[in-house]
Amino acid sequence: MNIIYLHGFQSSENSIKGQLLKQYTAGYSNISVHLPNLNKPPQQVMAEMSALIESLNKVVLVGSSLGGFYATQLMAQYQLPTVLINPAIRPWQLFRDLFQHVRLPYQVTKTWRLDDAQLDDMQSLAVQQIPHPKLLLVLLQQGDETLDYREAQQFYSAEEAGMALVMTDVGGSHGMDDFAEKIPMVLQFLADAVKNMQSLSSNYQKNSEIGSCDII
Repeated sequence: MNIIYLHGFQSSENSIKGQLLKQYTAGYSNISVHLPNLNKPPQQVMAEMSALIESLNKVVLVGSSLGGFYATQLMAQYQLPTVLINPAIRPWQLFRDLFQHVRLPYQVTKTWRLDDAQLDDMQSLAVQQIPHPKLLLVLLQQGDETLDYREAQQFYSAEEAGMALVMTDVGGSHGMDDFAEKIPMVLQFLADAVKNMQSLSSNYQKNSEIGSCDII
């Protein structure tokens, strides 16, 4: 299983949750954790993540905050088992509100400046419906000081979005400080989702073969 961890805004490939995942799975020969740097324009992030996904097998996603937004779009495109951690739903609006007193472009890192055109790109990427919601687990905390957890709760649990599995903790924080305790549950969900996908694929192939025989 290849886990791609997508970090949040103003974080990096060295993010705490990503490192915790990597450390926890170090003893598992069948699990690899990939920690890409997402401090780039949205279209570039999506292109590079698509290339990474297509180069691997048994891919699953874990995304936090802005990384949760990207993971949602990639999950919808590739139908991948995914876990989201306090995901951003409308990051373009969040950043416009956050930087309303700061003139864009905003220098996020030495190599990346966030501008209005990129915020428009984020908005254009956003899906309104989640295909195969059984592949998705959303972890929220009411104590999130950066995002209103109710927005994600409403979006992912809504019937029109697909009614994904949403777990909401009382208290907590945007960084989900108790993430280490949740890693076993996260890995179990992802592993089960991968197995279910393989089972469905196998059944579909068998049914197709039976159908072909009947026709012949």
